[in-house]
Amino acid sequence: MQNESTQALVQIYSHDLLVRALRQTLETARQAILAGKPAPTPQELVSRAASSLETQLRPTLRPVINATGVILHTNLGRAILSPAARATMNETARGYSNLEYDLETGKRGSRYIHAQELLCRLTGAEAAIVVNNNAGAVLLALSALTQGREVIISRGQLVEIGGGFRIPDVMRQSGAILVEVGATNRTHLHDYKNAITEQTAMLLRAHRSNFRMTGFVTEPTLAEMAGLAHSRGLLVGDDLGSGTLLDTAAYGLPHEPTIQESLAAGADIVTCSGDKLLGGPQAGIILGRANLITQLRRFPLTRALRVDKTTLAALQATLLHYIKGQATQEIPIWRMIAASPEELAVRAQTWSAHLAAAGLAAEVIAGHSTVGGGSLPGETLPTWLVAPSVHSADRLAQALRATDPPVIARVEDDRLVLDPRTVQPEEEKIMLEIILTAAGEQ
Repeated sequence: MQNESTQALVQIYSHDLLVRALRQTLETARQAILAGKPAPTPQELVSRAASSLETQLRPTLRPVINATGVILHTNLGRAILSPAARATMNETARGYSNLEYDLETGKRGSRYIHAQELLCRLTGAEAAIVVNNNAGAVLLALSALTQGREVIISRGQLVEIGGGFRIPDVMRQSGAILVEVGATNRTHLHDYKNAITEQTAMLLRAHRSNFRMTGFVTEPTLAEMAGLAHSRGLLVGDDLGSGTLLDTAAYGLPHEPTIQESLAAGADIVTCSGDKLLGGPQAGIILGRANLITQLRRFPLTRALRVDKTTLAALQATLLHYIKGQATQEIPIWRMIAASPEELAVRAQTWSAHLAAAGLAAEVIAGHSTVGGGSLPGETLPTWLVAPSVHSADRLAQALRATDPPVIARVEDDRLVLDPRTVQPEEEKIMLEIILTAAGEQ
């Protein structure tokens, strides 16, 4: 502990942590000496203890560079927030805020107003509420509006989302009575009609946002379901899963039902995610009739599912991008979706030239990016990939995951490839330096 290098480490780590690390290092060294290895110098012992502490105290949640081409990568945190959203989160977290304080009256206010007005303006909904995620949104809506009563859903929509959670399980947890109708691939309006009883509360549609059914498939439209439900005094719920405010068809992708379309078709309650195609923070968004949203706000479960101030700040900033018509310029996931093959080709060629100039040959090849994240299943966008020439793609991929920051690439046909679509411009320089270093060590 009197070593000069050790004293410098005391300024970084606490005295107790350093003593514990040195003791562990000494014990490891003793065991190595007993096994016949040479004794380390005091400086080597200090260095090993410092390395051990650095490893132990490194945060497990770390930023990574996503070069996979999967835009909404569930394992890598889904949507990247816009600079404005990040700045707003930081500003809100820095000090006090009017989260639940009405500045006009000087009395207690509601945290839900900070997103509701923007959501209603964008979608045409009467009211809205935000909870922690879409599964929570579905659970809350069913618990508050259908508990103890029947909810009718097509067998073809009993979907499973990430982590093994299934719509039927969420429905049962809510206290709703699940009524399945139709077949896996074909459900008709008369199936819903024949299943309605005095105990029925809602007809529910769960959009298949993470898989597709093709071939001999049919199901009624949401408007047809709404017409039947409203003629019987029932509710219609639409779980969009991902949920989007923009028409995906405008960017070379199949049309994904928008939140606006669901409400216009007659859905009384619509639920969706905030961190998928919306491009904001993790959240569950519920929109619909004002009287129903009021019921949800007063329901006890809402307290357990509510979101914090930083989430609301980021969501509000994200929604403002849509209001201002800036989504494809400011929201990262939409900027990635809207990126043209020509733009991506220029970036890929620049990367390849940089690597080649440093002695690492790299080929530019045509490829495809994926939307991912439980959105637009199986759909891809054309891109250009950079494939460095290395002996082992798997070894390089492993080495890149061990760097700081880690670079996550993908291996295709025994080649490591890098997709510029998901790499942020400000990440390019450090990523290329990391690749050169890692490849040189192979």
